[in-house]
Amino acid sequence: MQSSSNGRPYTIYGTRDRRTAFDATDFLRSNDRLAGLLPSAMRIGKLQRDVRLVLPPMYGGCDVLSFQDGALTLSVPSSAVAAKLKQQLPKLQAGLQKKGWQVDTLRIKIRMGGAVPVREQPKPSSLQLPPTAVQAFEELGESLSDSPQNAQLVAAIKRLAERRKRQG
Repeated sequence: MQSSSNGRPYTIYGTRDRRTAFDATDFLRSNDRLAGLLPSAMRIGKLQRDVRLVLPPMYGGCDVLSFQDGALTLSVPSSAVAAKLKQQLPKLQAGLQKKGWQVDTLRIKIRMGGAVPVREQPKPSSLQLPPTAVQAFEELGESLSDSPQNAQLVAAIKRLAERRKRQG
Protein backbone atom coordinates (compact mmCIF):
# COMPACT_ATOMS: atom_id res chain seq x y z
CA MET A 1 0.00 0.00 0.00
CA GLN A 2 1.39 3.43 -0.88
CA SER A 3 1.94 5.93 1.88
CA SER A 4 1.84 9.67 2.17
CA SER A 5 4.92 11.68 3.18
CA ASN A 6 4.13 11.20 6.89
CA GLY A 7 4.17 7.38 6.56
CA ARG A 8 0.42 6.85 6.80
CA PRO A 9 -1.57 5.18 4.02
CA TYR A 10 -3.55 7.54 1.81
CA THR A 11 -7.08 8.12 3.05
CA ILE A 12 -10.03 10.14 1.90
CA TYR A 13 -10.85 13.10 4.17
CA GLY A 14 -13.39 12.33 6.88
CA THR A 15 -12.80 8.58 6.77
CA ARG A 16 -9.28 8.24 8.23
CA ASP A 17 -10.35 5.90 11.06
CA ARG A 18 -12.69 3.78 8.99
CA ARG A 19 -11.57 0.60 7.35
CA THR A 20 -13.75 1.49 4.36
CA ALA A 21 -11.42 4.38 3.52
CA PHE A 22 -8.52 2.00 3.14
CA ASP A 23 -10.65 -0.43 1.17
CA ALA A 24 -11.77 2.38 -1.13
CA THR A 25 -8.27 3.67 -1.75
CA ASP A 26 -6.98 0.13 -2.32
CA PHE A 27 -9.80 -0.44 -4.80
CA LEU A 28 -9.01 2.78 -6.66
CA ARG A 29 -5.31 1.87 -6.85
CA SER A 30 -6.02 -1.70 -8.02
CA ASN A 31 -7.18 -0.69 -11.49
CA ASP A 32 -5.21 1.55 -13.87
CA ARG A 33 -8.35 3.34 -15.05
CA LEU A 34 -9.65 3.95 -11.54
CA ALA A 35 -6.26 4.94 -10.11
CA GLY A 36 -6.67 8.29 -11.87
CA LEU A 37 -9.62 9.07 -9.60
CA LEU A 38 -7.58 8.92 -6.41
CA PRO A 39 -5.84 12.31 -6.81
CA SER A 40 -9.22 13.94 -7.57
CA ALA A 41 -10.82 12.31 -4.53
CA MET A 42 -7.93 13.45 -2.35
CA ARG A 43 -8.15 16.99 -3.72
CA ILE A 44 -11.91 17.19 -3.11
CA GLY A 45 -11.37 15.77 0.38
CA LYS A 46 -8.82 18.46 1.22
CA LEU A 47 -11.11 21.13 -0.17
CA GLN A 48 -13.98 19.74 1.93
CA ARG A 49 -11.78 19.97 5.03
CA ASP A 50 -10.88 23.60 4.26
CA VAL A 51 -14.53 24.51 3.60
CA ARG A 52 -15.45 23.11 7.04
CA LEU A 53 -12.63 25.05 8.66
CA VAL A 54 -13.69 28.35 7.08
CA LEU A 55 -17.46 28.04 7.61
CA PRO A 56 -19.13 28.16 11.04
CA PRO A 57 -20.14 24.76 12.49
CA MET A 58 -23.81 25.24 11.59
CA TYR A 59 -22.84 24.58 7.97
CA GLY A 60 -21.43 21.12 8.74
CA GLY A 61 -24.00 19.54 6.39
CA CYS A 62 -22.54 21.35 3.36
CA ASP A 63 -20.53 19.13 1.04
CA VAL A 64 -18.25 19.86 -1.91
CA LEU A 65 -19.82 18.46 -5.08
CA SER A 66 -17.26 19.64 -7.58
CA PHE A 67 -14.41 22.06 -8.15
CA GLN A 68 -13.54 22.72 -11.78
CA ASP A 69 -12.02 25.74 -13.49
CA GLY A 70 -12.32 27.87 -10.34
CA ALA A 71 -16.01 27.08 -9.88
CA LEU A 72 -16.83 25.48 -6.52
CA THR A 73 -20.22 23.76 -6.22
CA LEU A 74 -21.53 23.03 -2.73
CA SER A 75 -24.39 20.76 -1.77
CA VAL A 76 -26.64 21.84 1.11
CA PRO A 77 -29.41 19.92 2.90
CA SER A 78 -32.18 22.53 2.56
CA SER A 79 -33.20 25.82 1.01
CA ALA A 80 -33.03 27.47 4.46
CA VAL A 81 -29.36 26.51 4.79
CA ALA A 82 -28.76 27.69 1.22
CA ALA A 83 -30.26 31.10 2.02
CA LYS A 84 -28.05 31.49 5.09
CA LEU A 85 -24.99 30.18 3.26
CA LYS A 86 -25.38 32.82 0.53
CA GLN A 87 -24.55 35.42 3.19
CA GLN A 88 -21.31 33.54 4.00
CA LEU A 89 -20.08 33.16 0.41
CA PRO A 90 -17.72 36.18 0.39
CA LYS A 91 -16.15 35.00 3.66
CA LEU A 92 -15.86 31.45 2.31
CA GLN A 93 -14.29 32.57 -0.95
CA ALA A 94 -11.75 34.79 0.85
CA GLY A 95 -10.93 32.05 3.38
CA LEU A 96 -10.38 29.45 0.67
CA GLN A 97 -8.20 31.83 -1.33
CA LYS A 98 -6.06 32.40 1.78
CA LYS A 99 -5.62 28.62 1.97
CA GLY A 100 -4.43 28.53 -1.66
CA TRP A 101 -7.62 27.53 -3.49
CA GLN A 102 -8.31 29.58 -6.62
CA VAL A 103 -12.08 29.92 -6.20
CA ASP A 104 -13.62 32.37 -8.68
CA THR A 105 -17.29 31.41 -8.42
CA LEU A 106 -19.41 29.59 -5.87
CA ARG A 107 -22.60 27.67 -6.62
CA ILE A 108 -25.06 26.12 -4.22
CA LYS A 109 -27.20 23.08 -4.99
CA ILE A 110 -29.92 21.81 -2.67
CA ARG A 111 -29.97 18.07 -1.99
CA MET A 112 -33.37 16.57 -2.57
CA GLY A 113 -34.88 13.88 -0.39
CA GLY A 114 -33.47 12.11 2.61
CA ALA A 115 -31.19 14.96 3.64
CA VAL A 116 -33.35 16.16 6.50
CA PRO A 117 -34.16 13.52 9.09
CA VAL A 118 -37.87 12.98 9.51
CA ARG A 119 -39.10 12.87 13.08
CA GLU A 120 -41.08 9.73 13.64
CA GLN A 121 -44.54 10.33 15.08
CA PRO A 122 -45.52 8.16 18.06
CA LYS A 123 -48.27 5.66 17.45
CA PRO A 124 -51.55 6.61 19.13
CA SER A 125 -51.64 3.33 21.06
CA SER A 126 -48.21 4.02 22.55
CA LEU A 127 -49.31 7.23 24.25
CA GLN A 128 -49.77 6.86 27.99
CA LEU A 129 -52.11 9.11 29.94
CA PRO A 130 -51.60 9.60 33.66
CA PRO A 131 -54.50 8.50 35.89
CA THR A 132 -55.43 12.14 36.59
CA ALA A 133 -55.88 12.76 32.85
CA VAL A 134 -58.09 9.68 32.48
CA GLN A 135 -60.18 10.86 35.43
CA ALA A 136 -60.46 14.34 33.89
CA PHE A 137 -61.78 12.79 30.65
CA GLU A 138 -64.35 10.77 32.62
CA GLU A 139 -65.52 13.90 34.41
CA LEU A 140 -65.69 15.81 31.13
CA GLY A 141 -67.81 13.05 29.58
CA GLU A 142 -70.21 13.20 32.52
CA SER A 143 -70.41 17.01 32.62
CA LEU A 144 -71.29 17.61 28.96
CA SER A 145 -74.99 17.96 28.19
CA ASP A 146 -76.75 15.07 26.43
CA SER A 147 -77.75 17.09 23.39
CA PRO A 148 -77.76 15.55 19.89
CA GLN A 149 -74.85 17.85 18.97
CA ASN A 150 -72.69 16.49 21.82
CA ALA A 151 -73.68 12.82 21.51
CA GLN A 152 -70.73 11.74 19.35
CA LEU A 153 -68.24 13.80 21.36
CA VAL A 154 -69.48 12.41 24.71
CA ALA A 155 -69.36 8.84 23.35
CA ALA A 156 -65.78 9.35 22.06
CA ILE A 157 -64.58 10.83 25.37
CA LYS A 158 -66.13 7.97 27.35
CA ARG A 159 -64.57 5.36 25.02
CA LEU A 160 -61.18 7.05 25.37
CA ALA A 161 -61.39 7.11 29.17
CA GLU A 162 -62.57 3.50 29.32
CA ARG A 163 -59.79 2.24 27.03
CA ARG A 164 -57.12 4.12 28.97
CA LYS A 165 -58.41 2.77 32.28
CA ARG A 166 -58.12 -0.79 30.95
CA GLN A 167 -54.55 -0.14 29.67
CA GLY A 168 -53.28 1.61 32.77
